[in-house]
Amino acid sequence: MEAELKELLHDIEALDQSLTDSSHRASIDKLRSHVERLTSLGKSGPIRRLKVQDMSAEVVDSNPYSRLMALQRMGIVKNYEKIREFSVAIVGVGGVGSVAAEMLTRCGIGRLLLYDYDKVELANMNRLFFRPEQAGMTKTDAAVQTLSDINPDVFLESYTLNITTVQGFETFVSSLKNKSFCPSKEGSGVDLVLSCVDNYEARMAVNQACNELNQTWMESGVSEDAVSGHIQLLIPGESACFACAPPLFIILFSISVLFFLSLNIKYVYHKWRCDTYLSPLPPFGLGCGIGVDERTLKREGVCAASLPTTMGVVAGLLVQNTLKFLLNFGNVSPYLGYNSLKDYFPTMQMKPNPQCSNVACLKRQVITLTACGNDKFYLQKEYILAMPARDAALRAKMEAEDLPATEGPLHADNEWNISVLGDNELDSIDAASSDVLPEGLVRELPSADEPQKLPTLEAPLTYIDDLEDLRRQLDALNSN
Repeated sequence: MEAELKELLHDIEALDQSLTDSSHRASIDKLRSHVERLTSLGKSGPIRRLKVQDMSAEVVDSNPYSRLMALQRMGIVKNYEKIREFSVAIVGVGGVGSVAAEMLTRCGIGRLLLYDYDKVELANMNRLFFRPEQAGMTKTDAAVQTLSDINPDVFLESYTLNITTVQGFETFVSSLKNKSFCPSKEGSGVDLVLSCVDNYEARMAVNQACNELNQTWMESGVSEDAVSGHIQLLIPGESACFACAPPLFIILFSISVLFFLSLNIKYVYHKWRCDTYLSPLPPFGLGCGIGVDERTLKREGVCAASLPTTMGVVAGLLVQNTLKFLLNFGNVSPYLGYNSLKDYFPTMQMKPNPQCSNVACLKRQVITLTACGNDKFYLQKEYILAMPARDAALRAKMEAEDLPATEGPLHADNEWNISVLGDNELDSIDAASSDVLPEGLVRELPSADEPQKLPTLEAPLTYIDDLEDLRRQLDALNSN
């Protein structure tokens, strides 16, 4: 743009010199002033840096990677420049995902895949990253616009879709398989998937895709009251997938709950299913964990709280563990919570659930246990392998119970000698057999089943039929 304005200004000067009529000089001067003003405005606008071919550790103000390469000089990372070879997918470009994308872009990640279907709104301005002039744009387009200005070296891919739909899920899985950025890479086309979504359904979609592709991923979230959050590393077959444990587990951070979970986390939750099993503890935040459609939980005029501070902390923890995972330095937290009210950071580790409801997760567990070759995993492996047969037997039993009962006797012989009798059979029972007392015992009170007998009088009663005789007897008594 600047070169074009300079060329236009040169043409104006040439035109001014070629004209002999002074009547047009005023118009030419006005046109020249407009071009000069546009040139000055262009110079005062934002300056985009050029792409950098190779990362350099040279400490100069013009080197955007000098501070990052210092990690290598200080012995924290062996080869920081390797970060350009990695691909990371971010699902959900919201309060956490957008900040995580910016951090990875500034760190010089090689390839970044962004997934979201929502648009930027003014209600999002309490969060980081997005700007008011981007309102109305899709979050993926707005993110690409900002991130490309920050670091043009990062290869950006955006997908405006809903991964919970059939078509969206297929596109999501297909994009993760794409190896065009690094054809020699083993497995899928990405090194890590970051889940930054805000609903249970989308988390389960990411969980399903990663289990099918054997893709390592990290899950993150912020509570509805905006004062706590968490991150979690999920490795298919080695750690619990999102279906192995209930949503309640990843959003409670109180000491009492952590103590409860530490008793036997592997077996306390092994029957906790998102559609059939009800939590013994009150669910805070995610209703779908107990079979409730999250869309029915939204009320008009009511929204969840949102703090840029909490989201920034969670995004920072997420990207920090992402860098440690990719560049192989430090310890990657299997699960890390954050409670801002008490500055509390609980951490724990979950093993895969051998009774997980996700079939792909069970397959990964079998593959992992087979690769271990350790005898202590033998029983668990056999249990998982036998699960399809057990499920088939259980279904057959349930179907048999649903069949209409055939006509037959009302009861059959059983070890408790319990039987059912009709009213017409009661007369045939020998009631006297139950009325016999053991030897030496007698009844003090009469039996309730025997009719009461009136006492017998020693003298017969004399009935007085004549009313006059009765009066005479009364008079005789009174005279005495």
